[in-house]
Amino acid sequence: MTTDDDIKYDRSLLGVSNSLGQFRVTAKMILDFAQSTGETNPVYSDEARAKESEFGSLIAPPTFCNVFVNGLSRPDIKLEFGDIGFFAGQAVESLAPIRPGDTLNASTKLKEVYAKTGRSGKMVFTVWETSFTNQNDEDVARVQESYVRRNSRKQ
Repeated sequence: MTTDDDIKYDRSLLGVSNSLGQFRVTAKMILDFAQSTGETNPVYSDEARAKESEFGSLIAPPTFCNVFVNGLSRPDIKLEFGDIGFFAGQAVESLAPIRPGDTLNASTKLKEVYAKTGRSGKMVFTVWETSFTNQNDEDVARVQESYVRRNSRKQ
């Protein structure tokens, strides 16, 4: 990875937290997510069996916060590079159980912007980190997403 001070973007957004709103979690949301992802662990997919588990209730699978992250609108960093952009990857960190009845507060921040050279030439990566806390202000999940921009032709 090489840093590049010549990358043009709105640097005032770097590290600044932006609220994305609140999301109320229901048992149906958890069960639907578990079913749609093929999750069969009873703590995520069977309310009766989950009550008998160490958690004492149904909890959301670790990647559940993807439901809220997908399609979110982030601030425009006014990146002046490339004519093609696409999703480059994601990492989800589960920090505490998410339960039915929780109200999640989400906030996102631009974590870093950096340049890298690959087979197609120079690419600029933007990394966003979205944090989720519950109604008790407990950190429950962190989702880091990377996006890349490059030129359609090798320069």
